[in-house]
Amino acid sequence: MSNKRKRFMPLLALLMVASLVLGACGSKNESGGEEGTAEKPVELIWYTIGTPQKDVDKVMAEVSKYTAEKIGVTIKMNMVDWGDYAQKLQVMTASGDPVDIMFTASWAFDYVQNARKGAFLQIDDLLKEKGQGIVSALDPAFLEGSKVDGHNYGIPANKELPAQEVWRFNKQLLDKYKLDMSGVYTLESLEPLLKTIKENEPDVYALAVDKNQMPYVKYDYIIEKLPMAVALDTTDYKIVNVLDTPEMKQVLGTMHKYYKAGYIPTEAATMDSMTDAQTTGKWFADRATSQPFADNLWSASYGYPVVSTPASDALIYNWSVMGSMQAISANSAYPEKAMEFLNLLNTDPVLRNMIDSGIEGVHYKKVSDTVMENLDESKNYDMPTFSLGNLMITYLNTTDPTNKWEEFKKFNDAGTVAPLLGFNFDTSKVTTEIASVQNVKEEYWAALMTGTVDPEVYLPRANEKFKAAGLDKIIEEAQRQLDEWRAANGK
Repeated sequence: MSNKRKRFMPLLALLMVASLVLGACGSKNESGGEEGTAEKPVELIWYTIGTPQKDVDKVMAEVSKYTAEKIGVTIKMNMVDWGDYAQKLQVMTASGDPVDIMFTASWAFDYVQNARKGAFLQIDDLLKEKGQGIVSALDPAFLEGSKVDGHNYGIPANKELPAQEVWRFNKQLLDKYKLDMSGVYTLESLEPLLKTIKENEPDVYALAVDKNQMPYVKYDYIIEKLPMAVALDTTDYKIVNVLDTPEMKQVLGTMHKYYKAGYIPTEAATMDSMTDAQTTGKWFADRATSQPFADNLWSASYGYPVVSTPASDALIYNWSVMGSMQAISANSAYPEKAMEFLNLLNTDPVLRNMIDSGIEGVHYKKVSDTVMENLDESKNYDMPTFSLGNLMITYLNTTDPTNKWEEFKKFNDAGTVAPLLGFNFDTSKVTTEIASVQNVKEEYWAALMTGTVDPEVYLPRANEKFKAAGLDKIIEEAQRQLDEWRAANGK
C-alpha cells in the first residue's frame, strides 16, 4: 500500500481511525432507481471533509457518467479542509445554501446537535423506500445506535463498529532494546519499557501524548471529553463526575509521575499533534483506537513498522457508531435522488471505488477483481476512505490480507455494547452551564490529562470550578433524561 493513502481520521491518532479498501463481488444496481432513464439527470451537491484534491472535478465527471446512467443523477463534490469543515457547514446550513448531501460525525459538524437543529432530513421512510441496500449492508447496531430521539438522520459508514484502545509501539525501538509488549495492558504496566527508552534514547518521546488526548478509564461519557460519565460495568446507570472517581485519580497520578520522570513531552499540554514525531520516528509508545490490521496501516503510513497490544475491550459507543456519516440536507431539492445515490454508493463496488480511488488506469490499476494498486496520479486524488461510505466493498491494496473484510465483520460481531449506546443527551436546558463547564475545561483539562500538573493540587481546584460552573445541574438534567430513556428502552 502506498503511504499516500490516508486511512486514518487525523483527529484520532487516539482515535478512531479508518481504513482501506476492498472490492466486493458483483456490481448489481440495488438503488431502486431506473436504469438508463431518459430524463435530464439532476445534479446533487455533496459536501465532504478532507484536504481538497486537485482531481476531484475530473473524477466526479466520470462518476457522473456512471450515476446518470444508473439513477439519473450527476455529482458535484465540494471538499472542505478538516479544520474548516464544521464552521463552513454551519454557515451554509444557516443561510440555506444549496446542498443535498453532507458529511457529519460525532467529531465534525456534530451529528446529534445538527440533527436536533433541523439541518438534516429525517430519513426513516426514505431508508425503507430507497435505502434497502444500506439497511442490508449495515450491522443493525449502526442504524440503531445513530438514532436521534428515535429517528435516523444519517447513514453511518460500514466500517469498524467497536472502538478498541491499544498501546502502539515503534517496533524499531522495541526490537533495539529487546522489549516485550505482551505484558502491557494498564498504563502502569508500561513503566519498565518507558524507563528503558528514557535512559537510552533521550531525544525520543517515550510516551507520545498531546493536548487532545486523555488517559483511558472504564467509563462511557455523556459528552465526549467532558467529565460526566457512567461506569462501563454500571448496573444503576448513575452519572458521576469522572474526575472524582478513584480510577481517574489513579491514572492522573500515574501520568504526573511519568511527566516528572521525563517520559511525556515537556510541552504536551500545548502540543496540537504528534505528526512530527511520527514522521521522524522519534516516539516509542502511544495509545490509539484500533481496528483489524491497523498495524499494517500505521506501518505503511509512517514508513516503518508499528505494532500494538490491547489496552481495553472492544466496545460499541455512540461516537464509534457515529464516527463517519452522510446526511441528506433538510434543504435538499432532491431528497429521494440523494437517498438513491447513497444507496448506490454503499452497495455498488464500481461507484464506491471510483469515488474512493479515482479513475481506473489514471489514479490506480486493478491487480485482480478485488485488489488495486495506486499509480503516480493518485497524489492528485488522495481521499480519506473512512468518510465516503461502505468500506467493506472497497478494493484491497496489494499489501492487505485477503481476509481483511471478513476480519472486520468478526471484529464488529464481537464488540460489546457500551451502556449509553443510543442515548443522546439533549443539552438545550443547560446550554449556559455547558458553556461555563467548557471554559473551566479549557483552563485545566490538558494540563491534568497530560500529567503536566500535580493532580493532588489541581484536581480539587478544577472540581471546585466545575461545580461553580454548574456541573451538578448538568449531571442532574442528564440523569433525568437517562432514567427516562432507560424506562422507555427497557435498560
